[in-house]
Amino acid sequence: MNRLRMAVIGVGHLGQHHARILAGLPDVDLVGVVDANIDQAKLVAGRLDTRPYTTHEPLLHAVDAVSIVTPTVHHHAVASAFLKVGVPVLVEKPICPTLAEADELIALAAKAGVPLQVGHIERFNPAFEELIRRPIRPKFVEAERHGPFTGRSVDIGAVLDLMIHDIDLLLALDGTAVKSVEAVGATAFGGHEDMVNARLIFESGCIAHVTASRITQRPKRRLRIWAPEGYAGIDFVTRKLVLVQQSPEVRQYGLRADKMDAAARARLKDEVFGRHLQVRYVDGDRKGDQLTAELRHFIDCVRTGRTPRVTGEDGREAVAVAERILASVRCHEWEGRPDGAVGPNRMPRPAGWLFEVPKAEAA
Repeated sequence: MNRLRMAVIGVGHLGQHHARILAGLPDVDLVGVVDANIDQAKLVAGRLDTRPYTTHEPLLHAVDAVSIVTPTVHHHAVASAFLKVGVPVLVEKPICPTLAEADELIALAAKAGVPLQVGHIERFNPAFEELIRRPIRPKFVEAERHGPFTGRSVDIGAVLDLMIHDIDLLLALDGTAVKSVEAVGATAFGGHEDMVNARLIFESGCIAHVTASRITQRPKRRLRIWAPEGYAGIDFVTRKLVLVQQSPEVRQYGLRADKMDAAARARLKDEVFGRHLQVRYVDGDRKGDQLTAELRHFIDCVRTGRTPRVTGEDGREAVAVAERILASVRCHEWEGRPDGAVGPNRMPRPAGWLFEVPKAEAA
């Protein structure tokens, strides 16, 4: 099998891992890495025995496929350049900051007849892969994605940076359109929103509460689902899935605690899990990392012409929902009236301090 000539455009925090994994694959020839910071490009290239570049143009006709891990504002310009010359593209999430740019990339990929895959990496998380195989119809969902401030992705806010992951997962799980959106968000330091909570109602009747924060001390990436089939909970950090379902007896006949005598109710608290509610824990941590799985999948799509798991259209739909969330965030009335504080950058003035700060510390 001929080795696939590939390059990575943008080798910062995440892109350098794309490059590292691709350089280690036996069927890939990493012909170059690109970064606007030449020192970073040289550092990564030196580690991986490849060539450094500061611009993608020299690689347009030198690769069979490309992974684009630049800041979001550059996704359209870089991806469109490669698609126009017929090069398959894996572009990190979000596909683009606007729907118009996403639509153009989708059209270019279709015209060239090449794969366009969007890097919604959680689709390749082993815990989510385990869940998606099962017959679950979400009716109420809580999604939380919190992390500390990193100083990266400051060209976008928490919705396109973090919440976009869970928007994509919800769209994949539910399969119907989002009927309504209510959201609230705030900035911590000015600029883009840093904390957001959204309530989504799907045409299926599913209601999802989704939160994202990039100024939380400890990371949390969790998805909890209640469905007619039972309960499913995913911890994306540990890649573990817990499933809870009614026993066949309870599913058929029900369980009325209010009709039990005192002795039966006393026993019930010790018998709920195991006898009446069956629990299964699935550990996906042994199945390899999701970034390697995502890149291998992209390479397979390039070689075989198969449709990527996360298409350009999937990426576009996630951005479409994100835009509706951001629109709701921008018009939120903090005091319930339009002449008061409105939007993420204009919260009401603080009423006071939550705790006293020593003068030396405050200075």
